[in-house]
Amino acid sequence: MTWQGVLQIFVLMGIAAILARVVGGYMFLVLAREGDVRSARSTGAAGPVAHTPLLDTWIGTIKSVLDRVIEPVEQGIYRICGINPDQEMRWTTYAFALLAVNLVGFAVLFVLLGLQQWLPLNPAHMPKIPFWVSLNTAISFTTNTNWQAYAGEATLSYLSQAWLVVQQFLSPVTGICLFLAVARGFSRHSTKTLGNFWRDFVRTLLWIAVPGAIIGTIVLIALGSPQNLHAYTHVTTIQGVHQTIAQGPVASMTSIMQLGNNGGGFFNMNAGQPFAGPNVASLLFQLILGFAVPSGCIYLFGRMVADVRQAWAIFAAMAILFVAGALVVYAFEAAGNPIINALHLAGHGNWVGKESRFGIGSSSLFENSTTTISWGSTAAANDSLTPLAGLVLLFNMKTGEVIFGSWGAGMIGMLAYAVLAVFLAGLMVGRTPEYLGKKIESFEVKMSVLAMVVPSFVILILAATSVVIGPGLAGIYNPGPHGLSEVLYAFSSGVGNNGSAFGGLNAASPWYAATVGIAMLLGRYAMYIPLVALGGSLAAKQRIPAGAGTFPTHTPLFVGLLIGTVVIVGALVFFPALALGPIAEQVAMHAGRLF
Repeated sequence: MTWQGVLQIFVLMGIAAILARVVGGYMFLVLAREGDVRSARSTGAAGPVAHTPLLDTWIGTIKSVLDRVIEPVEQGIYRICGINPDQEMRWTTYAFALLAVNLVGFAVLFVLLGLQQWLPLNPAHMPKIPFWVSLNTAISFTTNTNWQAYAGEATLSYLSQAWLVVQQFLSPVTGICLFLAVARGFSRHSTKTLGNFWRDFVRTLLWIAVPGAIIGTIVLIALGSPQNLHAYTHVTTIQGVHQTIAQGPVASMTSIMQLGNNGGGFFNMNAGQPFAGPNVASLLFQLILGFAVPSGCIYLFGRMVADVRQAWAIFAAMAILFVAGALVVYAFEAAGNPIINALHLAGHGNWVGKESRFGIGSSSLFENSTTTISWGSTAAANDSLTPLAGLVLLFNMKTGEVIFGSWGAGMIGMLAYAVLAVFLAGLMVGRTPEYLGKKIESFEVKMSVLAMVVPSFVILILAATSVVIGPGLAGIYNPGPHGLSEVLYAFSSGVGNNGSAFGGLNAASPWYAATVGIAMLLGRYAMYIPLVALGGSLAAKQRIPAGAGTFPTHTPLFVGLLIGTVVIVGALVFFPALALGPIAEQVAMHAGRLF
């Protein structure tokens, strides 16, 4: 390990904190309804709302400039679609509208992939995609997972890639809608409605996703990524070998891939491909894109409940978990494989599966980020990580992707842990638990626990089935504990809507295409729809004033309790499986055996 490699971890968290304030402040201006904020303040929510006049003025100026261009477009969409943006929705109606949007997106993508060979914008004459891969891909890009059981540049036409980009806008936007519905449950009181889905959807798309993606595309082009619709280039190398160089709208797809925490890249190698990640500056900018909105959601929540101290407490818990994981990954990757080190063939460190232009430090940081902000984009080969470094990536996903997480989804997952944390604190002192002035009763606890049960149930059941039946075993290319780790990783990635993979697994086989698809559906809807119901229940409650016995939820004590809840409740259930996978592989490696 080097001090530069350690320093960049803390620098990234510093940037994330700045992004939380800047992006969160902007999101508050464009997404929070007047009633959301007024209801939180008028009921005496404890805690100050910090203001930075110069920064707030700068953010407001940016919004005013965009208003002139975007507001006419927004109003035109409402008129054409017959939408009344001021009509409030109950949580059931809100959830139904969200599911309808996702269903339409899934159907269009599934049909387009099936008809790819007969459609235009196919200069490489890509053939029809197999049924199971088409089904898996349509589910993947609808649920913000972007798991790819194929190599994008060798499988998809430009038209197919373009529609994947459309889904990379729509799926993260619905994640923000989920977040807004749950956040309003805490900020509102004595009401049965959670806002208007169509307004939230349109405004998130027009004010956040589209401008952010355009800015990201321009910067990535400047940093060296290509952006064109040219046919693939065929060349002969100096060794006389014929090679096909894939190109296309790389910058634009990479921009929304990273900004939207999608991860499904133009290239199979994602940021490890020189066109997608040409240099370290590009890699850093992609990390900034990935952290922007998840960090902003944290501050947005604090503004909506009129107490930004709550937001910074949650940010601190996420940051501590992130830094701890990043340091562990970097430490084990820098130490390398003891068997190879003993041969004295090269310097220490695990360089297998890494780009030399990024190095071990940046690659380790990027891979830890891959499974915390839930984008699944990679700059190195996860399958080549040392066993305990791979365990950290598994842990990040098995928590339910709540360490920053994707657009909105990570934040509401952490709010579910917060509800359970105050419930546990209430049990310890014998008081009815409260969180942000709302009594936490049986329904809220049940919905939170249901959301937490989904990852463990889906991952363990599907992984156990896969390692005992023929179709599952046939798709595992590596023996022993490493093969188990690959299976666990596949289903953790699916249910966490992450999208990254360990490799060494036939993800395109009917068994894994179908079962990972099931994991993606359950991880998106069975986990988060109950939390929308939780928001509906909380919004209907009266606000109760804080008393002498109220457990403060903005202190270091609560931060520690929240971290403990995530680790013990969310991840400890997986310890037996992890002991048979990466932990057993690490022990075997030190005993001189590799898998």
